[in-house]
Amino acid sequence: MKKKIEIFCTIGPGSLNTKFLNFANSNINLLRLNMSHLDLKQLKKNIFYLKKHSKVPICIDTEGAQIRTKCNKTKFFKKNHKIKIFRNKNYYFYPDDVFNKLKVNDKLDIGFSGLCVKIEKKNNNFFICKVQNPGFFEPNKGVHLINREIKLNYLTNKDIEAIKIGQKLNIKYYALSFTNSHIDVIKFNKLLKSEKKIFKVETKEAIKNLKKIIKFGNNLLIDRGDLSKDIKIENVPIIQRKIIHEAKKNRKNVYVATNFLESMILNSYPTRAEVNDIYNTIEMGAKGLVLAAETAIGKNPVECVKILKKIIKVFKKNNA
Repeated sequence: MKKKIEIFCTIGPGSLNTKFLNFANSNINLLRLNMSHLDLKQLKKNIFYLKKHSKVPICIDTEGAQIRTKCNKTKFFKKNHKIKIFRNKNYYFYPDDVFNKLKVNDKLDIGFSGLCVKIEKKNNNFFICKVQNPGFFEPNKGVHLINREIKLNYLTNKDIEAIKIGQKLNIKYYALSFTNSHIDVIKFNKLLKSEKKIFKVETKEAIKNLKKIIKFGNNLLIDRGDLSKDIKIENVPIIQRKIIHEAKKNRKNVYVATNFLESMILNSYPTRAEVNDIYNTIEMGAKGLVLAAETAIGKNPVECVKILKKIIKVFKKNNA
């Protein structure tokens, strides 16, 4: 089996250290910086640190066209509780212009803790939401509008500034989150002419426009986390298989992310289901695997990579 299976790792508090980065030099193909969890000052600081302690290429992963939460502190909200969500303070949404696009009766699925709210009232400064399903309101979590779609810019203002920083610091890899159409791909290609681009497929709209996205983009990344918020979770394996098949048919690369080794954020060993998922994803034809929280905030980032490499080795041995 000559095919090389690549490993991408997200950098965060769990992996931004010399121990992990020394290990990364001979075991990892790409270091991902997630702009959804970094400000511009942190981005620059992290790039300098990574370049000093590692030779692995760095990828800036943009926020893209997604609503996200902002708040000063995490809070749990019970069912039927009322939440006051402001334009730009306390509990609020980002990017800034999303406030004007939301309206009464909109239903919002917030993060991955189960929190779901419905907008009951709105004025110029805040709206009142009723909790439909309990959960945590946490910072920097994705918000999915359940009942309709709204148009957002394909890059945030912070993304544009992050790309400028990346170009000044000679970063060669960039990922476009929430790629919804081939128009997004064309714009991103035009913005980053010589750099290597990865286009993330994580919405219903992207699935609908998949063939055109593949036509104009050479590298795709399936983010199964956000995708599972936009389609029924039981359909994620089918869609993953469809995307990989379509990309392979057109000789394009596909990487897959989310929950490969979620249990190892805390534990030192994976579940059987996780091992099976990783093997099956490789068998489908994925070019590479992406670790997110496992290496960004997990307790066992090195062990996670070692498990991936063991499974890849077994796959290659059995498909020689």
